[in-house]
Amino acid sequence: MVVVGYEGAELLDIACVTTSLQTANHSGADPPYEIAVVSPGGHPITCESGLTLQSSGALERLKGPLDTLIISGGLGVYEAAVNPRIVGHIRRLAQESRRIASVCTGATILAAAGLLDGKRATTHWRYANRLARSYPQVTVDPTPIYIREGRISTSAGVTSALDLMLAFIEEDCGAELARGVARGLVTYLHRPGNQAQMSMFTAAPVPGNGIVKRVTEYVSGHLSADLSAAVLAALAGVSERHLTRLFVEGAGVTPGRYVREARVEGAAQLLSGTALPVGRVAARCGFGSAETLRQAFVERYGMPPSRYRATQRGNG
Repeated sequence: MVVVGYEGAELLDIACVTTSLQTANHSGADPPYEIAVVSPGGHPITCESGLTLQSSGALERLKGPLDTLIISGGLGVYEAAVNPRIVGHIRRLAQESRRIASVCTGATILAAAGLLDGKRATTHWRYANRLARSYPQVTVDPTPIYIREGRISTSAGVTSALDLMLAFIEEDCGAELARGVARGLVTYLHRPGNQAQMSMFTAAPVPGNGIVKRVTEYVSGHLSADLSAAVLAALAGVSERHLTRLFVEGAGVTPGRYVREARVEGAAQLLSGTALPVGRVAARCGFGSAETLRQAFVERYGMPPSRYRATQRGNG
């Protein structure tokens, strides 16, 4: 398991990978993971935080076959991604690896190497637009915490690397060992890859958009109420058409879509944090029935509420 670092890499991107894998070793991974951190020239890595990390070896001298090649993220990625030697060696090693992955902005190097062409990929939501502009041949989706496309995986910002590593460990060693790793790392759950990077309840609307802010705060506190466009427009003191325009500009979605996503996320929190029956969860979050909730959950998370609850409880 090889992690590639470079000047300006994010230390947490690297540590989430290496600590997860070493914890799997302590938990009985058989065979154990062999973990290496390599860098250009084998030089120490001055991380984005200013701390220095010693390298296990030189990227240029690394030879396959490799099990998994993982590219770390960090603001130094933009200089690394235009370095033909780094990109060339990543391209070479990718051909000799069973799995390829990136953490956060590390997707930029994979894109520069042409490894994401025609594929769907994610990165930290803050840098998604830059990745999409720079590499239009890549379908950038800033929503999920990680995306797996065949043997190539991309993950979102920093700690999402932990979720991706837990997925790899489960794939390699089984669900029970992966749960043991999650417990050992004191992470309360292994989030599915299609979980959103940001909560609807913490993603703030565009600053200064007081109407959108007031309406979204009302929505989050009244999920079981009538949240139709007419009701929300009356609350805001504007027409439905004007409210829709404000929401698209301020929140990136229509009021109806915002309400639906907020209700689904509210239901997800109740499913993972309480023992309420699915029907009660549906009612508390404004869904007309358990079936309506199930349909919304499958659309959002790719699984029904009962399975989602099982995945969250299984990693506690």
